[in-house]
Amino acid sequence: MKQKPILLFLMAFISLTSMAQLGGLVNKVKSKITHRADVKTDKAIDKALDKAEGKPTAKTNVETNSNESTSTPSADQPVVKSFSKYDFIPGEQILYYDDFAMEATAELPAGWNTSGSGEVVTLESIPGKWLRVHAPFIYLSGNQQKLPENFTLEFDVVMQLKNNGWMYPTFTAGVFASNSEPNGSNEFLKNYKKNAAVLATIYPAEYKNSKIKIESYLTNNAYFSSDVKVFEELENHYHKPMHVAIQVQKERFRMWINETKAFDIPKAVPINQTMNQLLFQVGNTNYKDNQYAMYLGNIKTATGKADTRHRLEEEGKFSTTAILFDINSANIKPESGGVLKEIADVLKKSAGINVTIIGHTDSDGQDAENLLLSQKRAAAVKDALVNDFGISAERLDTDGKGETKPVADNKTKEGKASNRRVEFIKK
Repeated sequence: MKQKPILLFLMAFISLTSMAQLGGLVNKVKSKITHRADVKTDKAIDKALDKAEGKPTAKTNVETNSNESTSTPSADQPVVKSFSKYDFIPGEQILYYDDFAMEATAELPAGWNTSGSGEVVTLESIPGKWLRVHAPFIYLSGNQQKLPENFTLEFDVVMQLKNNGWMYPTFTAGVFASNSEPNGSNEFLKNYKKNAAVLATIYPAEYKNSKIKIESYLTNNAYFSSDVKVFEELENHYHKPMHVAIQVQKERFRMWINETKAFDIPKAVPINQTMNQLLFQVGNTNYKDNQYAMYLGNIKTATGKADTRHRLEEEGKFSTTAILFDINSANIKPESGGVLKEIADVLKKSAGINVTIIGHTDSDGQDAENLLLSQKRAAAVKDALVNDFGISAERLDTDGKGETKPVADNKTKEGKASNRRVEFIKK
């Protein structure tokens, strides 16, 4: 009889010991997973930074050229990833465009100015050319166009950031007015607020603490300052291209980051001021230059809002440069979602309109390849309208003209961007 309590005690002790060992094993596995994830992230960041700095890597990559028509189009089935909530529609007429495709690597782009250093680079895992920007410097673009009271500004930024316990550098983008002075002069590397300016500053962080703020200035004095807005999802976009879109309508300022509208401010922009320069700035940080990286690309300003319904119903033709594709591919970029939705809405409201979708390219690359690419892109647009927006396939035909119908000079960056377009012709 005395053996039974002893046996029960031994069984309980063994059970508790096993549970403790199991708990230790679980904790050890969690720690190991976290460590391996950190190592993998560190290697990816180091590889990207080494590539940007021109250091040799284990795998040599052919420099990527962001001219869209330089190689045979992908045979993969086009994939549409439209932003579901994205309602930004860029201006119809391109004023300034820069994807650095024509720039030499390891150099600051022609026409740009900076208070420090910057260089065009290629990235191993992301197509195109990018301008690496450094802390704590200011960058003035090569734009020479005056911006009207209604315009849009778009660009992509890649933030290669790794948490070492310090504050990340801020990233600022905006526009300012130089008035009668040259807009790229050294004066505006320090005193860009002297006439008028509107700036958006992103404060990257971890643990959902990222923030954004909008500020504007008139004759060096504060004109508007928004509250600091928490933007939790920002950290989900580190290490990959993040699309920023800004729309100015007289005093009104709107800003999107990917599909999210971050700000819609009625009276942020100083009135009666002609903006004519783009500014980008990386703020101070304790990180060393080889511990982080920020890259800028695909910059575009445009003006004018396309009246899609009027063009299709009365003129029988609508053309847009706002449907964007991956390089050498028929894959539609997510930021095309706004204009695709607008076109679909017009087709739904005007049930009697049937259209032919025609793709066009710039003149880079081989004629036959451009023709095939334009045809595939037109087909991808049709698929998006049918599958994502519920338009009947019977209402849509497709065609492609390649580079044969330019509407602008292919010798300029802006001209090439204008020629890369999609037309909708009423049948």
